[in-house]
Amino acid sequence: MTAGWAEMPVLVAGAGASGEAAARALLRFGARVTVADRAASPRTEALAEAGATVVLGLDTPPAGTALVVTSPGWRPDAPLLVAAAAAGIEVIGEVELAWRLRPAGAAPWLALTGTNGKTTTVRMLEAILQAAGLRAVAAGNVGLPVVDAVLADPAYDVLAVELSSFQLHWSPSVRPAAAALLNLAADHLDWHSSYSAYAAAKERIWAGPETVAIGAADDPEVASRLADAPGRRVGFTAGRPAPGQLGVVDGVLVDAAFGGRPVELAKVRDVRPPGPHNVANALAAAALARADGVRPDAVAEGLLAFVPDPHRNERVAELGGVAYVDDSKATNPHAAAASLSAYPRVVWIAGGLLKGAPVDRLVAAAADRLAGAVLLGADRAAVRAAIARHAPHLPVVEVGRTDDEAMSEVVRAAAALARPGDTVLLAPAAASMDMFRDYAARGDAFAAAVRAMEGS
Repeated sequence: MTAGWAEMPVLVAGAGASGEAAARALLRFGARVTVADRAASPRTEALAEAGATVVLGLDTPPAGTALVVTSPGWRPDAPLLVAAAAAGIEVIGEVELAWRLRPAGAAPWLALTGTNGKTTTVRMLEAILQAAGLRAVAAGNVGLPVVDAVLADPAYDVLAVELSSFQLHWSPSVRPAAAALLNLAADHLDWHSSYSAYAAAKERIWAGPETVAIGAADDPEVASRLADAPGRRVGFTAGRPAPGQLGVVDGVLVDAAFGGRPVELAKVRDVRPPGPHNVANALAAAALARADGVRPDAVAEGLLAFVPDPHRNERVAELGGVAYVDDSKATNPHAAAASLSAYPRVVWIAGGLLKGAPVDRLVAAAADRLAGAVLLGADRAAVRAAIARHAPHLPVVEVGRTDDEAMSEVVRAAAALARPGDTVLLAPAAASMDMFRDYAARGDAFAAAVRAMEGS
């Protein structure tokens, strides 16, 4: 599918990781590549040396542009993309480009999306596929650009592809062999403009009848959309699976969808990180692997071999009988709710940039397991107001400082509220950029503060 690229004038919007990968792939196939970005960087310099034309601050496509490949961070209302659409120039993303550049006999894609749990699930899937003896890699929103995975030499047997709503928005013809939708909740509405547009982007992962559509039967939003998917439909549930589903029976993950009879896949106790939401993630990964013909014992082997990425329900230490857990990746209320549900009694560290997301439902659902709360960040008042409405007697400490010592004060305050058997849980329900570079820096600050307290 690589013919026709020679001398094609293509504009790549954005020189981040995916933009650089797209530009280099296009140069490899002989396209005339222009790269547009807001500012110069080592990547733009390297692309210029590789043969691309770099233009900074571009608001309209160069004359003759035949295609625009945009980075996922660029919103549809970016002036350059609006101008391209007005001129009748097709705009796609790096994932769509990768799909179009697939060589003959290309590896199948096992894709997944959802509001939360994507990276954990795609890493589980990667581990399962590798346990089955397949040359497989996780690509997409997880870090490795899909175009690099597609063009790798030697070729992969199968790709585990994590797709964000941004990437799916710009991927009109991608048709995975199997695709899973993990969950749906309001997120990224500033990018998509509405929840319906966000959900429609997620649902695009099931666009073709050739795709085995896999979805969470316990999520009403996902289940209703799965019922309309054009291909074969497979659900997964935390309960006993019906025919055509994967589920849990007596502490065992069971497949009642692929094969002639239900088969055992793995023990619930072997799923890491712990918690019902990660059991659901494991079921989704197992369903994708089973759709590709992976044997049941490889599911168990892969889940046992899987090492969770940092800042995802990561146990930092236990001090005085209190567990300290870093789930800084819980950057929205839906993710925080899943995290809180994994522990019986929690001192909750929350706050940051809520981006307009409501937290009342989260606080009401978690109120009976909260032992206290320590709040930080720009929107902490909104969390405190929700606690006042739904858990008015809960001890709450607010930390207003934003300097480098803020997290140390937060952790000390949480420790003072905790008693043996409790979990001090960083699950902020909010983005981190008001105080930290990203969620990883926030989690690192939490872990450092816990270890400093341990050392003292």
